[in-house]
Amino acid sequence: MQATAILKFIRISPQKGRLVADQIRGLSVARALELLEFSDKKAARPLRKVLESAIANAENNEGADVDELRVLSVEVDHGPQIKRMMPRAKGRGARIIKRTSHFRVTVSDQKKRSARVAAKSKGKS
Repeated sequence: MQATAILKFIRISPQKGRLVADQIRGLSVARALELLEFSDKKAARPLRKVLESAIANAENNEGADVDELRVLSVEVDHGPQIKRMMPRAKGRGARIIKRTSHFRVTVSDQKKRSARVAAKSKGKS
């Protein structure tokens, strides 16, 4: 069982978002929420929000047990860029690019599922 949540158009660069995403990938959801709660990074707050949404999707739509869930994948993709100009010397202008991100978090009870598949295949042999 897998549940996904997506958060789009976050005003943070994907590079900064991926730093936090790499920390929680593969952890249990309780440990990931704890890590995000006490992180000083700007990306931690929106990533925590989308993780909580994925957990709620798994619990309400799929009927999953929250204690068994793990963070299966965290993807941070780039969104549209906002382009601005900043005045520079001698009448020139410098381009400023404000980046946005799309966060996608998938949670799963992967270990429980793999144990079930192994038990089924063992029974068939």
